[in-house]
Amino acid sequence: MLTTRVRVIDLETAGNGPHDVCEIGWQDVSLGSDGSWRVDEERGAFFVNPGRPISPDTMAVHHIRDEDVLGAPFWKDIAPSVLRPEGGVVALAAHRAAFEQRYCTPLLSGAASWLCTWKCALRLWPHLPRFSNQLLRYQRMPVGLDHEIGLPAHRAMPDAYVTAHHLRDMLNKASLEQLLSWSRQPGLLPRVPSGPDRGKSWDKVDIAALRDLARDRDIDLRFSAETELAKRGDMPDAPPPTVPMQPQLL
Repeated sequence: MLTTRVRVIDLETAGNGPHDVCEIGWQDVSLGSDGSWRVDEERGAFFVNPGRPISPDTMAVHHIRDEDVLGAPFWKDIAPSVLRPEGGVVALAAHRAAFEQRYCTPLLSGAASWLCTWKCALRLWPHLPRFSNQLLRYQRMPVGLDHEIGLPAHRAMPDAYVTAHHLRDMLNKASLEQLLSWSRQPGLLPRVPSGPDRGKSWDKVDIAALRDLARDRDIDLRFSAETELAKRGDMPDAPPPTVPMQPQLL
């Protein structure tokens, strides 16, 4: 029996509609009797009928065709069986989990807590140049990741499998509670992502520029600038940021 289990979720969609999932994949990460986390054998994927044609743009990414999902169950009918498996989970996880949370609503997931491996990667591996799921795969080369199981990229189960190896290493480096805490906050960017100070670490940015960035529309950029200002005792009077549905890519 699993002592503790986190289920990694990945979704592929038909486009940009609110209910247009066309594939859901999962991979479990569990806590072993020795106290270490591991990627276990519980993984899989289901096609989902999105209820409308798949757009050519998204088909070109994941190569799922309309005929592949013909006769598949609808999202509301299949999602609970994956998101609320027998035996339960301590949390669900995804890379840039805000995207999956758009579809995996509290009603479908049983109000599960979510881990965002993108946000946690920013905290644990700030020295890395980029933080996409696949770039982390090849920058880090996680131990035990079977190359073929992790292919093709941009399909639900292989992507969840890759994410699970990042999550395993994160859970063996920081506590579950710490990862959940980071996941509830905006992303703490290790460097300025754009503009005249692009590529600089925050401690190299002057106060005037930080104050400008702390008013930016992007929540992760704003949060990162505010965090540096707070370190310097110069926190502007502003309400705490809230997490958007889809943060800016880094």
